[in-house]
Amino acid sequence: MKASALGELSPQELNDKVKQLKAELFNLRFQLATGQLENTMSISNVKRDIARCKTILRQRA
Repeated sequence: MKASALGELSPQELNDKVKQLKAELFNLRFQLATGQLENTMSISNVKRDIARCKTILRQRA
């Protein structure tokens, strides 16, 4: 997700997005451990999206 699109969200929506992304990261790690994950790059992408959300939240604080 682009940072510009995240910048339009409210702080509550950003917190919800972080929770959603963390749940997705958990599922991706679980798939990796069981050998079901085909695209390992998706883990890095989710981590970056979490970092983008947290950065925007921190800038507004």
